[in-house]
Amino acid sequence: MLRQLHISNYALIDSLEIDFTPGLNIITGETGAGKSIMLGALSLLLGARADSRAVKSEKNKSVVEATFSVNGYSALADYCRQHDIEWDESWCIIRREILPTGRSRAFINDSPVTIVQLETVSRQLIDIHSQNQNQLLASEDFQRRVLDSMSGNSSLLSQYAGEYALFRSLKSELTETLKTIEQNKQDEEFTRFQLTQLTDARLTEGEQTELEKERDILSNMTELKETLSETLELLTNGRENVLSQLSAAVDSCEDLSEVLDDASSLCERLESARVEIQDIAETLADYDANLHADPTELEYIEQRLGLIYSLQNRFKVDTVEALIAKRDELQGRLSMLEDSDMTVDDLKKKVTAAKKQAVATAARITAIRKQVAGEFARRLEEEAKPLGMHNLRCVVNVCESELSPSGADKVEFRFAFNKNQTPVAVGGAASGGEVSRLMLCIKSIIAGKLQLPSIIFDEVDTGVSGDVANRMGLMMRAIASALQVITITHLPQVAAKGASHYKVYKVDDDSATHTRIRRLSDTERENELALMLSGSASDTAALATARSLLGK
Repeated sequence: MLRQLHISNYALIDSLEIDFTPGLNIITGETGAGKSIMLGALSLLLGARADSRAVKSEKNKSVVEATFSVNGYSALADYCRQHDIEWDESWCIIRREILPTGRSRAFINDSPVTIVQLETVSRQLIDIHSQNQNQLLASEDFQRRVLDSMSGNSSLLSQYAGEYALFRSLKSELTETLKTIEQNKQDEEFTRFQLTQLTDARLTEGEQTELEKERDILSNMTELKETLSETLELLTNGRENVLSQLSAAVDSCEDLSEVLDDASSLCERLESARVEIQDIAETLADYDANLHADPTELEYIEQRLGLIYSLQNRFKVDTVEALIAKRDELQGRLSMLEDSDMTVDDLKKKVTAAKKQAVATAARITAIRKQVAGEFARRLEEEAKPLGMHNLRCVVNVCESELSPSGADKVEFRFAFNKNQTPVAVGGAASGGEVSRLMLCIKSIIAGKLQLPSIIFDEVDTGVSGDVANRMGLMMRAIASALQVITITHLPQVAAKGASHYKVYKVDDDSATHTRIRRLSDTERENELALMLSGSASDTAALATARSLLGK
């Protein structure tokens, strides 16, 4: 649940820090005090778009940070670890920063994350419900998720998601294969012509490099022979060649060794050098003996390279290896054509099997949804009656349809709010206040199955009063027994039901107006409720009523 919220340098808030408690938390305050500003800041943690105009002082960044207790949230822990996000088994700290330039940064447990990752994690921790979100009730996706929440069929939905993804993947593969086969059939004659050219060339890997090397040698044979002759003349063949002079040096050094102590080691080094030079000279002589100018061989190499260059230009590649790969590709196309019937039949069987499995699982999901639909409609009618909707009738239709990512059915909630009225879609039947109360009832029904630590209601009680307001407060308190509830309200009947009560207010200094929030003591709660009841915190009758509400 949400333990602490910190906001700094945001709109009218210079710095604000608030600790929330389990159960029902109440937030009240005059219109314009800054309650909506707080929600706007909190929505940034849910991935809302950052706006540089919300930065209070251009000298500093805006920071919104929320600390949640997350004991036992294994799915959330797995998600964070899979995405290299730091994870603590007890706490999760989510932070969003907005720079004066408008650029924003997001962090989870001090790990930098994308806005998508931030939203994914935060929406598993908190839900903000305001009147603007009442339109969700008309959404088929929302209606379906409500039924699934009651069904407890998350594992079956996960199984279906994998089966549906496999079916779609195989179906896409079949479509692409048929398209490729059709294209290959149209190009078959040209493909065979190209393959014949590459096959007849009998190409081998590394061939081009070797041929170019041999061509260079044969093309420069005269220069090579002259260079070899000059080198051998210097080393062994000349009158005063290197080897003869080294031999003489070795003999002289041996004479010195009889007189000088270190001369013997010098003789060994000179002899080693003479042997090395001798070996080099013999190798060069072998080169010289084996190099022969062969015009026929050079002509063959030039023709072979000409063929290779021509093929490379034709197929727009640079190497023999690329030509070989192209040859194999063309062979693969023709092989696919030869085996196309078998390939297509095999894929069709896989698509059929995958669809059959997905359809079977989807049918189980549909059956569960139909089973739960009646129970949900009955419970919604019961929950709504105390909130002034005595004649509400709810019909939940689960109609079979084509396979989709969510199953093989369509879910539709239909409502009638008056006697002898035909149930119709919520968009054409309900007022804003009725939709708010319906949404509260729905959240009450599924609260224990949401696996959500915290929910915020933003003035969902607008437009009601008296006994209905009291019952809405009781419903929120009942929801708070399963998860943390934070409610922004203007109704004293609702505010009196909270375990903790916070007041948002504004203060002025010499330079600006600032939004503040504080937790109220018992006496301050009485005064706040009296103010909400009569407009005066000191009104005796209002104070008595406030004490009565709190006592209840």
